[in-house]
Amino acid sequence: MSETIEKIKCLIIGSGPAGYTAAIYAARANMNPVLYQGTQPGGQLTTTNEVENFPGYVDGVTGPEMMIQLQQQAQRFGTDVRDGWATRVDFSGPFHKVWINDTKELHCETVIISTGASAKYLGLPSEQKYLELGGGVSACAVCDGFFYRNQEVVIVGAGDSACEEAHYLSKLCKKVTMLVRSDKFRASKIMEERVRKTENIEILMHHDTVEVIGDGQVVTAVKAKNKSTGAEIEIPATGFFVAIGHTPNTAIFKDYLDLDETGYIINVPGSSKTNVPGVFVGGDAADHVYRQAITAAGTGCMAALDAERYLAAKG
Repeated sequence: MSETIEKIKCLIIGSGPAGYTAAIYAARANMNPVLYQGTQPGGQLTTTNEVENFPGYVDGVTGPEMMIQLQQQAQRFGTDVRDGWATRVDFSGPFHKVWINDTKELHCETVIISTGASAKYLGLPSEQKYLELGGGVSACAVCDGFFYRNQEVVIVGAGDSACEEAHYLSKLCKKVTMLVRSDKFRASKIMEERVRKTENIEILMHHDTVEVIGDGQVVTAVKAKNKSTGAEIEIPATGFFVAIGHTPNTAIFKDYLDLDETGYIINVPGSSKTNVPGVFVGGDAADHVYRQAITAAGTGCMAALDAERYLAAKG
């Protein structure tokens, strides 16, 4: 065996709430976990200014601050936290091979995947500007809608999740304007009916988002274009919500793990187990329904406990 190959009892790929929670449990179980942080250390929460719905933080916490604390907690119990990301895997043999940055080869007894999912954005420069500033662009109404109580917001999307998020925002916000890019919804009829019947949701069909307008710090309006007439309008808004889907960060596993049609890892119901013994999943890489920090943390805990039991059964 080459000297460049490292043997690892428990490898954790990804560093969001699922990865760090798995690390805390695995470390306390003397599994000597090694965690690679991935391309976005801390995961999606590092782009979230305020987290107010995670239990235990009475006054709320910023996303980056929370991830630093989770990392420190994992390290306190002995987790080896490293920079780098998994670029290739081979789960076909008696041990699980993972390559880091295309160079370092790891042979792992157990692997916990917590690579998460990335929200899709429109890609407008103005959208990215206010997303980075934390001044009014969000891809999670459940996470951030509370900050826009009694205000006017815009949401773009046409599927079930867009309708669900628009309806959620309608209970908090004075007005919700929904921009649908085509001339029909992709959502189920029941979800479409729900938003159409909600008084404070205005639906603009066949409209493209042209620009997110702001004062250099926060969003003040959204410019949209009617694709039929070419007419442009400015919609006053303090928040711009993007609900056009997520992309699970699972491409490197597709040759070995069962994925659904959109790329989410399919786990054995009620567990974190995948179709490959010794490989487990936690967080948004397998969750296209809840996508919350607290649910990710819960499945991270499950993954570590399942990995511990797997190792114990092997003897």
